[in-house]
Amino acid sequence: MFDFKYFTPTKVVFGKNTEAKVAELIEEFGGTKVLIHYGGGSVVRSGLLKKVTDTLDAAEISYVTLGGAVPNPRLSLVYEGIELCKKENVDFLLAVGGGSAIDSAKAIGYGVANEGDVWDFYDYKRKPAACLPLGVILTIAATGSEMSDSSVITKEEGLVKRGCNSDYSRAKFAIMNPELTMTLPDYQTACGCTDIMMHTMERYFTNGGNMEITDALAEGLLRTVKKNALILYKDPKNYDARAEVMWAGSLSHNGLTGCGNDGGDWMTHKMEHELGGLYDVAHGAGLAAIWGSWARYVYKNCLHRFKKFALNVMEVENTGTDEEIALRGIEAMEDFYRSIEMPTNLRELGVQPTEDELKDMAHKCAVGVGGAKGSAKVLDEAAMLEIFKASM
Repeated sequence: MFDFKYFTPTKVVFGKNTEAKVAELIEEFGGTKVLIHYGGGSVVRSGLLKKVTDTLDAAEISYVTLGGAVPNPRLSLVYEGIELCKKENVDFLLAVGGGSAIDSAKAIGYGVANEGDVWDFYDYKRKPAACLPLGVILTIAATGSEMSDSSVITKEEGLVKRGCNSDYSRAKFAIMNPELTMTLPDYQTACGCTDIMMHTMERYFTNGGNMEITDALAEGLLRTVKKNALILYKDPKNYDARAEVMWAGSLSHNGLTGCGNDGGDWMTHKMEHELGGLYDVAHGAGLAAIWGSWARYVYKNCLHRFKKFALNVMEVENTGTDEEIALRGIEAMEDFYRSIEMPTNLRELGVQPTEDELKDMAHKCAVGVGGAKGSAKVLDEAAMLEIFKASM
């Protein structure tokens, strides 16, 4: 095992009707003027936004609102939010929604609390030194951004999707009511489950450091999400399944399932970022479409982990060679994706990149990771292109 630091400052308030506690939580963390940041119409149509504003009105907490966060959240809206916060003297951010609203709010927080262009942090030119305090009312179990240090933003110019990781952006509180996820389309629920599992799988497939307890937590989380994703596919209103998936989403990306290893592989995520930037696809679906091709490209270099995954997560039979077991595990994972109607290649995802677009995605990904990256296997630009081609 490797040495590690584990930092989870977010106060979680989990359960039915917990959104009613939003005013007291904002006051607890010193908020006096709030930007409520949200996405599309679902927060409005469901009545959640009005419930939040009524609660703040009753507590005499001032606020302004900014909607419009979309999947693969846009830099232009971040700029708009920064200017609004400065104009209105906002001192606290409240993201109401899923990962897009949360990531966008984090970027707004960076932009208000630091001088210069906020994109510098996502373009790896400098690191943030502060962030406005942030709270979350979660409506989608997927990205884990409610407890993570991560924010991913898409710059429209050049269609560049990049992430910034900093503990400054960790939410002060996260309100999690599984009932708020019940209005999600089935496709978004499946995308969320895929993203949750991938956050742990990225940390699991490593060649650097492992702990028995971390592996047990990771494998248990993966089995739990797999089981409950299938329940939700048939019974979307199942509260217990919603709760299991929602809590797994937070635990999968708050660092817990990576303690003691080298930090993870993350190349499936990095490559999907290029897909999301170019085609604006749902993040979870993009991950599913790439993962099998990535796994077949790298598994021989990380055979012990792929075998362990096959046996302990996908529960394949322990017969044959290690390589045969590992490949059956990959196939079983793809069968799971199909069972919840997730794609296993780019054609099923609904995109058909040209040769030039494949090369461009591979090149931008290589630039984004500094030339080469990976733990299961280090990938350079040529390897990335091969995986993109195989995922066709």
